[in-house]
Amino acid sequence: MADRDEVLAYARELLDLDSFRDYGPMGLQVVGSPTVQRIACGVSSSKELFERAAELGADLVIVHHGLLWENEPRTIDARMKGRLRILFDADITLAGYHLALDAPPDIGNNALLARALGIEPKRRFARVGFGGPLSEPSSLEHFLERVREVLGREPLVFDHGPERVRRVAVSTGGAARDLSEAAREGYDLFLTGEAEEPTLASARELGVHFVAGGHYATERLGIQALAGRLAERFALEWSFIELENPV
Repeated sequence: MADRDEVLAYARELLDLDSFRDYGPMGLQVVGSPTVQRIACGVSSSKELFERAAELGADLVIVHHGLLWENEPRTIDARMKGRLRILFDADITLAGYHLALDAPPDIGNNALLARALGIEPKRRFARVGFGGPLSEPSSLEHFLERVREVLGREPLVFDHGPERVRRVAVSTGGAARDLSEAAREGYDLFLTGEAEEPTLASARELGVHFVAGGHYATERLGIQALAGRLAERFALEWSFIELENPV
């Protein structure tokens, strides 16, 4: 068992939260039990996630996408009320880590996904992403086989880049806007979570492959790495709650 505030302070230091300006508060979002024995983690806040965490007996839930965002209403609506009720009734603490969990070179979403796909994350790309060479040049189809294996789903592909893929940039989630930057920096392929309406034409005109592996699917690794690190540091139990999402 560990002190909740010590666990959260360690996560703040580990992720260097104070270095990131985000779209909402990072770290503690809902106060629950002052002690932690089990951590549950998931990609996004939801009623189902919190229900599953309560069933597991979790004292602390950590997520990539928290409850509180600057662009959402301040009103506690039915959705928010239902989510908060579960957390309050189970005395669960909620902490959210967004951009600060995308960026780290060791436990961040982008670096972990890049390495899993055979990309050496040598350079920072587009604020929180990474880019670098493949371990060896590959055909697009061979690279996509690896994407399917790692993400467990069929990606959306706009195949307008070179025949051989040598350099790949990765920025998980909703980062289709960074396609132009990938082209400017000479990458053959840009991988993110989801496309925007202009993406197809941009990929065609810029001569870059665009791969969207799913917002949810591309952001599963970081939160698990963080939970594992916290559990190891404080001798806690932890679980990842998988809630499939096609987006």
